[in-house]
Amino acid sequence: MKAVFLALFLAASPALAIDVPSGQPVELQEVLVDDVGGQTWLRFRFVAPEIARDGGSIDNEAAAPDMMHLCASVALPYITQYDLDGQIIVVSLADRVTEFGVPDPDATQFFEAFRADGDTCIWEGL
Repeated sequence: MKAVFLALFLAASPALAIDVPSGQPVELQEVLVDDVGGQTWLRFRFVAPEIARDGGSIDNEAAAPDMMHLCASVALPYITQYDLDGQIIVVSLADRVTEFGVPDPDATQFFEAFRADGDTCIWEGL
């Protein structure tokens, strides 16, 4: 998969915890714009330490509503604010900061894909 990246960091403001349904602490790590097979994927990468397989309290099932919430409450407004256009929105959670595209076997990561339909995120599944 050939990817072209444009990182849009929120460097001007400190990382802020984002409220999610599970109550776990979640922070936006970065937003990437990625070309995948001729489609534009907008990747919203979050850090969520509570998903860690060793010592974490949130499993994939409990994190699913969080990911839907992050798509609707963070990704969609961000896309509008920065006038981004993409066919797929990927929301990922990692238990630690990771570098995109670099394997980290110690990291726990969850991914979900969505498409925007107005102000709603529709689950696409990966």
